[in-house]
Amino acid sequence: MPTESRPRRSMLYMPGSNPRALEKARGLAADALIFDLEDAVSPDAKEVARAIIADAVAAGGYGKRELILRTNGLDTAWGHGDLAAAAKMAIHGVLLPKVESAATVRQAAAILDKAGAPAGLAIWCMMETPMGMLHAEEIAASHPRLAGFVMGTSDLANDLHARHTRDRLPMLTGLSLCLLAARAYGLAMLDGVYLDLNDDEGFAHSCRQGAELGFDGKTLIHPKTIAAANEAFAPSAVEIEQARKQIAGFEAAEAEGKGVVLVDGKLVENLHVANAKRLLALVARIEELGAGA
Repeated sequence: MPTESRPRRSMLYMPGSNPRALEKARGLAADALIFDLEDAVSPDAKEVARAIIADAVAAGGYGKRELILRTNGLDTAWGHGDLAAAAKMAIHGVLLPKVESAATVRQAAAILDKAGAPAGLAIWCMMETPMGMLHAEEIAASHPRLAGFVMGTSDLANDLHARHTRDRLPMLTGLSLCLLAARAYGLAMLDGVYLDLNDDEGFAHSCRQGAELGFDGKTLIHPKTIAAANEAFAPSAVEIEQARKQIAGFEAAEAEGKGVVLVDGKLVENLHVANAKRLLALVARIEELGAGA
């Protein structure tokens, strides 16, 4: 399932057991919402939360936002039921926790198929364990329903016995392995959450680093961080102008039969034009999302 150029600058976790939060989410500027049945819901509230989410999705009002359900693991008492319920919801995808093998993805896909899920219902994988990092490539190649990876950096740091440092040096190997696998198989890639809600500058730095590494956006735990994530992962005005110049310059040179294209003194090749077109398509989708949110 190749990823489309839809915006995924901000992907906000919403506790599935909180109807008020799900109601509030209809008015938030997040590109995507993750209705959470796993970490945010206590064991005795899992099935109630599943029903609450189903009712909220059926009621609609989420505009063009991407809607994803984070399920419980298939090794729990709720995972199978979560997927079966998701197959009947008007959502875009399911997010599997702690994926460590291709077999988990294929098992989830089989459950969705048996439950009658539409072909367009995507599978996303939480990549949050050392074993998941080591198996990133086989997971990325596991099934046509797969749409993307979401990094679980909190769990990963815990399993690595690593510290949460500003530049995340202990996790760069894992982040890079997942990025390589995702891009090799045409998957979307979302960065992990930032835990300190009082550290605005640290959050901004984390977003900048994620964008520089190549992530499509960031997963969030509070609405107050949406605007900063949207800004960090959107093309800047300078990038947009440069993209337009590259496309225009390349097309003009081709029309004149020139083999070498220079824009502002820099060589422009097919790869630059392809990326420029990708960037402008993303800008158009961001504007469309804003208009229809």
